[in-house]
Amino acid sequence: MKTIEEVQQFTSKLFKEVGKIVVGQDQVIKEMVIAIITDNHVLIEGAPGLAKTLSVKTLAQLMDLKFSRIQGTPDLMPSDIIGTHILEERAGKKEFRFEPGPIFANVVLFDEINRAVPRTQSALLEAMQERQITIGKQTIKLEQPFFVLATQNPIEQEGVNYLPTAQSDRFLFKVKTDYPSFAEEIEIINRFTEGAELPKLGPLLKREHLFAMQELVREVPVANDLKKYVVEIVNSSRNKKELIEVGASPRASIGLILAAKAHALLSGRKYVSKEDVNAVALPVLRHRIILSFEAERNNLREDEVIKKLLR
Repeated sequence: MKTIEEVQQFTSKLFKEVGKIVVGQDQVIKEMVIAIITDNHVLIEGAPGLAKTLSVKTLAQLMDLKFSRIQGTPDLMPSDIIGTHILEERAGKKEFRFEPGPIFANVVLFDEINRAVPRTQSALLEAMQERQITIGKQTIKLEQPFFVLATQNPIEQEGVNYLPTAQSDRFLFKVKTDYPSFAEEIEIINRFTEGAELPKLGPLLKREHLFAMQELVREVPVANDLKKYVVEIVNSSRNKKELIEVGASPRASIGLILAAKAHALLSGRKYVSKEDVNAVALPVLRHRIILSFEAERNNLREDEVIKKLLR
């Protein structure tokens, strides 16, 4: 895949295949694809029953990559994710054998990540950032590509834990799922309550295709004035103390540029425009800022404050 036209044809087919299983959620799927072709992770937030897990599983089925799933629970331990050493007896001798955990995959679905305790959530930090894990004195590289696609229920519900700030910053996007429209919900009822079986999807995205798309994304040019525009947005998140207590890190600037490049590519353009930056600003920034007391007192949400920054 060496041209924009090839990428568009492929992604169009990819979205069509996902649509055979998932009803609606087009923006969610698009943002997940953007994160994958920029070699990044995604955090998906929404109320139960909004196809968060189904969307990730369906997209994973279309990728010719090793997939694993972790279910977030309060009793989940770091060793349940990373793996552990098991004592075995061989030829009359006892020795330890490392049993890899589900983190040793290309696509890792961490379902309901905020139901896991912070200690377990933090076990993902090294894997997400360094693409490696450390057990004792041994460091093991993870096979590439490596993505964490995590889901979480809204923080207002009971029985959940805040993600550590250092970990949430590792996600390129925080994607929010919405309730389906009336027509979409009718289609969901028809699709999942009648006798017809859902189609079985085969691998569509091969490893070499993915690496080629990732290289093509980084080659999309960005004008210097747009780079300044991105830095101004991120800087303003640190200076608007009446709205934001803690602003975004430089990782947000990197994420905005990369995501805007991918958005331009999927839109069929050979360059990044201001519209591309604005289109990805909400999912890139919403989990990287902490609102001030004054903003919360006025019932403002992260998305509303980010829109003020863009204006």
